[in-house]
Amino acid sequence: MMNITLQQMLTLDAVVNQGSIQAGARALNKTHPSVITVLKKLEDELGFALFDRSGYRSVLTDEGKKFHKSVKQMLSDMEALKNQAMHLRGGEEGELNIVVGDITPLPDALAVLREFSKEHPYTRLNLFFGNLFGPNELLLDGDADLIIHHIDKADSRYEYRDFCQVQVVPVVAKSFLNIPIGNTLRYEDLKGYTQCIIRDTSTHSEKLNRFVLDDVPHLTVGDQYTKKEVILQGMGWGHMPLFLVEAELNSGKLISIAGKYIKGIKREIVIARLNVPEKGIMAERLWQSF
Repeated sequence: MMNITLQQMLTLDAVVNQGSIQAGARALNKTHPSVITVLKKLEDELGFALFDRSGYRSVLTDEGKKFHKSVKQMLSDMEALKNQAMHLRGGEEGELNIVVGDITPLPDALAVLREFSKEHPYTRLNLFFGNLFGPNELLLDGDADLIIHHIDKADSRYEYRDFCQVQVVPVVAKSFLNIPIGNTLRYEDLKGYTQCIIRDTSTHSEKLNRFVLDDVPHLTVGDQYTKKEVILQGMGWGHMPLFLVEAELNSGKLISIAGKYIKGIKREIVIARLNVPEKGIMAERLWQSF
């Protein structure tokens, strides 16, 4: 049975990286003969020559190059394993659950999470998405470490930091309504038209029905991107975050019906977590990243 030791792999890697056996020996703080002995035992174990010694300076054989490439990968994996063990030994969480709300600007949120992941590769970020009260429910139930969404800032169960503001506007496709569109348009004027609404992903909390009209046909979707396409296709009207439809409003594909009686709203998006004394190490670092 082949028995390749860590010492042999480290010795081979040092010799290759330093360019010679003598330089490798100095880097390892070993004698020249001891390094030669280690490499010879490794070659005996492998059953093939790692170095071509026919010239003035020993160079890797083709087999040696392939084997050293595998050795480098294994040493890298071992270093990563050691770092992960130190990470876990220090009580740092191995994963965090983050929920992004339906009207949160995703690129802005992901930019922060990307940098956190680069700095802390041993903490896995589990990213979820939710609508309306869904993200809040997951946080309050203890199933999320952090949400990027809107909350009731007066609710003492939350600790939060402001992230951004999002304007939500009522929009229709250009030819959707058969009535004049003006500042005095009322919700009553829309009674005969399908309203596109988004599904609340909460499961046991009171459902949120913001802007939902009674006694009108509804078309329910699962996310804002589908809702946008439904409205663009003239299948309904609805309220949309401005950043998702701004280009279509500018091009005339969509029209805002906000006015004196039909209102939009400005939502404050926050980074929120439970207002509890004990915080995880990595959860706190993620919080500080924002």
